[in-house]
Amino acid sequence: MPALPSRTAIARLMNIGRHSACPCHSCRSGGPIASHAITQFRKFATPVELTPQKEYAFEVAASNLRFGAGVTREVGMDFANMKATKVGVFTDPNISKLLPVQRAVESLQLANVPFELYTNVAVEPTDESWQHAIAWARMHNFSHFLACVQHGKLERSLTSNPTLIQFTVYPEAVLYDFINAPIGKGLPISKTLRPLIAVPTTAGTGSETTGTAILDIPSRKFKTGIANRALRPILGIVDTDNTDSCTTEVHISAGLDVLFHALESYTAIPYYERTPRPANPLQRPAYQGSNPISDVVEFLPRVAKNKDDKEAKTQMLLAAAFAGIGFGNGGVHLCHAASYPISGFNKTGPKWQHPGYNADKPIIPHGISVALTGPAVFQFTAPSSPSRHREALAVFRRTVTSDPSISNLPDESIGDHLYEAIAQFLDGLGVPRGLSVIGYKNEDIEMLVQGTLPQRRVLDLAPGIGDVAGEDGAEHLRSIISNSMSY
Repeated sequence: MPALPSRTAIARLMNIGRHSACPCHSCRSGGPIASHAITQFRKFATPVELTPQKEYAFEVAASNLRFGAGVTREVGMDFANMKATKVGVFTDPNISKLLPVQRAVESLQLANVPFELYTNVAVEPTDESWQHAIAWARMHNFSHFLACVQHGKLERSLTSNPTLIQFTVYPEAVLYDFINAPIGKGLPISKTLRPLIAVPTTAGTGSETTGTAILDIPSRKFKTGIANRALRPILGIVDTDNTDSCTTEVHISAGLDVLFHALESYTAIPYYERTPRPANPLQRPAYQGSNPISDVVEFLPRVAKNKDDKEAKTQMLLAAAFAGIGFGNGGVHLCHAASYPISGFNKTGPKWQHPGYNADKPIIPHGISVALTGPAVFQFTAPSSPSRHREALAVFRRTVTSDPSISNLPDESIGDHLYEAIAQFLDGLGVPRGLSVIGYKNEDIEMLVQGTLPQRRVLDLAPGIGDVAGEDGAEHLRSIISNSMSY
């Protein structure tokens, strides 16, 4: 595993950036010395050119989607149409007993498609659970995969990928070869993987549309993963019946993930500010820069009040899919970066057990861990694009930007107003009011900062960090996490 940059190296590079970069916003590359600073720091994230150039293009990629009530029944015919010889079906112990898996299995049986069922997917997947899934998959010669779990690509990325890669394309490959740098080597996935159909069971990550897979690394006390278009499912089966068994708490956490996917991708640095420009289109990352927002503010509170509200649940699934397309190409930034150590350290630190989750270990659901820093994050990012944050504020206040209560606000106050609006919205959903409520203490702030710093694939899209030469974001992160302790 590659070593992380030392604090001394980071400070030196930041100092170079401050003293050599052009101060105008239109010329942030700052000449050869600043470019060297960017190169030296960014080498810990992704290999770059000696003189990195800014991006000038973006790509939109997403899985095919099928949306409707009961469409899980069609999955057997899909695999038969693809002439699948053996399907690996992945789910977890809870979902394996519920409608989504029952319908999928029945559909495979009716279509006479051979399959094997794996029910040990972890609720919060870890590197150990990935290894267990790999060992199981290596006993079979799967031609295709079916995921009936919210984070379906987790097991696919490490069963399809190393099963296919280790024995055929990259015989010497190991797990951390493909984990995002600087935690792993971040090697590209250049070969075609075995086809995956994803069946989401919550309106959350939108993983049926994206090429991102996340796992927990308990030894490092944070999460990371793999982001590569090669991981995208070929088809997402979005069945509006499949979230009916979710508890209210699961609906809320999943919906918050949708909301912050949309907010973060919308407020990420523009694609044309990202460096380096890829030497080859195949090297263009999955996360590229800002995308339009998807609105979930209307329907998530309705689900929180009545989890049987079918219209609201249907709209949340649709929003999850479209937000997935948004962040799957645009990317997320600070909320997600901080969420990884917040969730990871919980296993041995606060040991928060969120209500409504049937888990045998401490758990801060992903949507909750993302939302906890939301008010402070968008207070910080507001100066980078007051107009976009003004639009977000209007959404939370259920009005339009032309409303005098929005349009008359000075740009410099948008962040403070958005902080309060997001905090009030989270209050209405019963989200814990800050990190201190779930057990974190002020002495944990530095640990959370250090667990966030390695998340370069998302930090590099953060306004005020990813678009500033030599800026690693440590001081900003301390302020954001401190302001997230309570609100």
